[in-house]
Amino acid sequence: MNAVSQGAGDHGGKSVALALALFATRMNAICEEMGATLRCAAFSPNIRDRLDYSCALFDAQGHLCAQAAHIPVHLGSMAHAMTTVVHELDWSQGDMVVFNDPYRGGTHLPDVTLVAPVFVDGKLVAFAANRAHHADIGAESAGSMPVSRSLQEEGVVIPPCYWLKGGQPEMAVIEPILSRMKLRSVSEGDFSAQIAANRAGVGRLQALVVQLGLEGFAMQLEALNDYGRTLATQALAKIPDGEYCFRDVMDDDGQPDLGGQDLEIAVQVTAQGGRIRVGFDGTAPQVQGNINCPLSVTAAAVHYVLRCLMPPQTPACAGVFDCVEIDAPPGCLVNARFPAAVAAGNVETSSRIVDALLGALAIAMPNRIPAASQGTMNNVAMGSAASAAATAQHWDYYETIGGGMGAGPLADGLSGVQTHMTNTLNTPVEVLESCYPLRIEGYRLRHGSGGEGRQQGGDGVIRSFRFLADAEVSLLTERRRLAPWGLQGGAPGLAGENCLNGERLPAKINRQVSAGDLLRIATPGGGGWGAKTQN
Repeated sequence: MNAVSQGAGDHGGKSVALALALFATRMNAICEEMGATLRCAAFSPNIRDRLDYSCALFDAQGHLCAQAAHIPVHLGSMAHAMTTVVHELDWSQGDMVVFNDPYRGGTHLPDVTLVAPVFVDGKLVAFAANRAHHADIGAESAGSMPVSRSLQEEGVVIPPCYWLKGGQPEMAVIEPILSRMKLRSVSEGDFSAQIAANRAGVGRLQALVVQLGLEGFAMQLEALNDYGRTLATQALAKIPDGEYCFRDVMDDDGQPDLGGQDLEIAVQVTAQGGRIRVGFDGTAPQVQGNINCPLSVTAAAVHYVLRCLMPPQTPACAGVFDCVEIDAPPGCLVNARFPAAVAAGNVETSSRIVDALLGALAIAMPNRIPAASQGTMNNVAMGSAASAAATAQHWDYYETIGGGMGAGPLADGLSGVQTHMTNTLNTPVEVLESCYPLRIEGYRLRHGSGGEGRQQGGDGVIRSFRFLADAEVSLLTERRRLAPWGLQGGAPGLAGENCLNGERLPAKINRQVSAGDLLRIATPGGGGWGAKTQN
């Protein structure tokens, strides 16, 4: 009798586990379908080809339930901010809320978020949301990634407000936003694609909730959070108790006349029995340049690194990070205050937060943590020359360029890849050349740029743009002076280089270029791991 009962119990337990796994998979599949809808409907190569977007689901309180494997800086920042955003508004069937304000749930202005409520039997049960990068968000500079000193220079700031109310367009909101876009038809198409993605998510999630029932859906969410919390705590408990400190440095803030160089990011990781506190005492104050981070971006970087320590089956849900506390002094580089400029904080400073946190964890877990990767997204924004009128021939383009991944204790670093906080593709040469007055004259690995070691750091890349018309270019890059570090005796990778017609350019610059000019971006290599043995 006992054996039979035990067997029945085991069978019941397996059934529960199977049901939970199926639920998590179906939730993630909804996010994947949202992403596919967004990609297929988008007008701009930035969304359609580079995949600079992310999709996620949240419960009625704004807590993360599921996400697709899209872009860490998007997803982590949405998860951090949604609980505030959803309580600021009254929701009804058919609503769609838009925002990009970095100090009210956004990251930087080009990343625009649309949120839709999910109702079943008149009850608000969840939200579908997506975030996509718009290469034109109304900044005067091409590509809307300027070397800015204030938030207002970076484009139109959108606080949480209704894009659709009850399914109907709110033209008093929409028109002032679209009127700032230089090529309105493309921007309008991308917003429509985001709406379509959310509608796909809402429909799929409604069907799932109806199938499970309101109570069954709530029970599955609770079980998913419990499971995630358990896996996270067990994984983080492997970090030995103690405090681990590390400092890394930003090259500069793009404002050399103000002396903004060698700006420190200081991290303190305190581990105790599976609970983690990440502090940033000693981090440089916020600066005049645009490498400031809102706290939501800092949280995204912290959560990304800690998630990498967890097993692959850990679900993307709010319970995973219940054991993590983040403390950053207000007004510092990683918890900036309005109206600090933030365009590069989302892309460059977030990358350095990852480096600093990995440096601290390497002290605690020396045989698990890799060397520094390229530590930059190598942001290139370009478009029609400032003197050109906004016509059908106007163009705006933005891309990030891959580089070297840091080597780890078990493997060499990968070469020519996006690392850590970004997860976009490169734009295919054929797409770039067919859509814009550009010719790619070189695109290859930067051989020898990875740091030497027992495990070799990955190589960066060299990408060369020939301009076929006068244009404006903005570069927001890092690791041009201070190279990605190696670990355990491994050598650093090579720092990156930006050149125009053979002339070395600063890491962050806005520049007018002429037809025939050649822009060459050489990205950093990753650090090596372990001392190289002599043959």
